[in-house]
Amino acid sequence: MNKQDDNLLEQISRQLPELKRSQRKVADFVLENPAAVTEMRLSDIAAKTGVSEPSVIRFCVSVGCSGYQDLKIALARSLAYGRATSHSAISPVDDVDDVIDKIFDFNLSSLNWVRSKLDHAQIVRAVDALAAARQIQFFGFGASAIAALDAQQKFPLFGKPCGAPADGHQMMIMAAMLQKGDVVVAISNTGATREILQSAQVARDRGAVVIGITGAPDTPLARRSDIVISVETLENTDLYTPTISRISAMVVIDILSTLSSLRLPKDHQTRIAEMKTLLSDIRNTGML
Repeated sequence: MNKQDDNLLEQISRQLPELKRSQRKVADFVLENPAAVTEMRLSDIAAKTGVSEPSVIRFCVSVGCSGYQDLKIALARSLAYGRATSHSAISPVDDVDDVIDKIFDFNLSSLNWVRSKLDHAQIVRAVDALAAARQIQFFGFGASAIAALDAQQKFPLFGKPCGAPADGHQMMIMAAMLQKGDVVVAISNTGATREILQSAQVARDRGAVVIGITGAPDTPLARRSDIVISVETLENTDLYTPTISRISAMVVIDILSTLSSLRLPKDHQTRIAEMKTLLSDIRNTGML
């Protein structure tokens, strides 16, 4: 494929409306039988779909592959990430079992996709910045505020003052008071939320390091960040609103917090273990 990072099944699904009739026959067959196609010859798929071999080749080229063999390789790569979102779209005819299976398949597939695209060097840079921070502020608005609040409850364990203002005005006030040595973790899947962009820019202007957790490496938030952690998911919002972007951001937060904890001195790790023991005692009331 020309775009080696693309999920071929996603690419085919997106291009379905644009394909010619003969090519769409091939597309439908590939989407319904992806594993089988990886084992089929060009003549086999032509016979199964009732189109000519040149039509199959033209289909391959139209979805970004150099030929049929390239399509099979890209298809096998896509299958490594689980079922495509075209297969996990919720339909009115789906029963409870179908909906459960499709949502699990979609989320597991998308998390695998996030993992495959995650830039480890940017993760290391982010951990370095967090370890050196005087204080850390987590900015998230709307749905991303959930991930910000999740982060805010983890990082105080490492001896860093933390905040997660959810109100746009409070976010801007906090950004304006930051200075060199402070760190902002700005979370936005679209990377285009006005309040996040404004606050991130102000914080950066004040000298704070901005870590952007966003859905693509070229979003407006990415351009306003010193360190960009791209969390690309396989979103599918046609018929329902998935939580995968928030889940993925929270998994990245877990990665950052875990790597940060591994850098703590032994005595600090001991205090965290003691704190967790105390929490366990509080949770276990002994009441039946």
